[in-house]
Amino acid sequence: MSATETVTGAAASNAGSESSRAASRENRYRLLAIAGPVGLVITWFALAHSGWFSPLIVVPPQEVGRAVLELIGTGELWTHLGQSFHRLLSGFAAGALLALVWGTLMAVSRTVEQAFSPLFNAVRQVPSIAFIPLLILVFGIGETFKVLIVAKAAFFPIALATYEGIRQVSTGHLEVARLYRCSPWQRLRHVIVPAASSSLLTGLRLGLSRAWGVLVAAELFAADFGVGQMMEAGRQMFRLDIVFVGVLITGIIGFSFDRGLQRLEHRLTRWRGTAVTA
Repeated sequence: MSATETVTGAAASNAGSESSRAASRENRYRLLAIAGPVGLVITWFALAHSGWFSPLIVVPPQEVGRAVLELIGTGELWTHLGQSFHRLLSGFAAGALLALVWGTLMAVSRTVEQAFSPLFNAVRQVPSIAFIPLLILVFGIGETFKVLIVAKAAFFPIALATYEGIRQVSTGHLEVARLYRCSPWQRLRHVIVPAASSSLLTGLRLGLSRAWGVLVAAELFAADFGVGQMMEAGRQMFRLDIVFVGVLITGIIGFSFDRGLQRLEHRLTRWRGTAVTA
């Protein structure tokens, strides 16, 4: 066997070994990700049947499962989810659009940044829930206040991420664009947005997660339908199984939003790793 064949065989063996270790790590991480929820359910089941707590307080998992089937059978669950998703989509779309525009203005205009950055950062520190009483007084308990509170919750994380992402664009990229005499629109579309895409997508992910949580909280205060209202109605009727259903649905949907946008971010910014490797 020649030296070249020996080196090639060793390289192939090392590559195969590394691939096997990577697959083993991935499988281990998947098992760990499953172990947490499974362990939580087992602990929940054990506490519910331990006799230490009233079944009315710590509702057994099987009762929560029956409540889910009951809500699905009556169609009530789909009504609540439909109302919540409609509010979320309306508020998030408005808040995200305004945030992208505002974050871009602050990043490209020194005047806008100096004039409005202090106010922006001051209002950003106020929790969105603190605005709920004020919005109810001004707009009532209709749909307007819910859409506005969702828009507010989404606005600040996205605007901040947009600002930071654009400000961190390499000056070398901008200089090349100027050398090629690109128009401001071309620089924004072909240089700034691709370079800041990772930060923008992170902002959208955080904004969506925060908007969803704030919406459920707002529905607890005042709503005829919605996931939050379903939980509040369950509390008033002392149906804690329905409350648990609302908590689980809120967590699952929030997790799905976060994980889905994480995967989208990874797919859309995959070119970064390719460019670095090249």
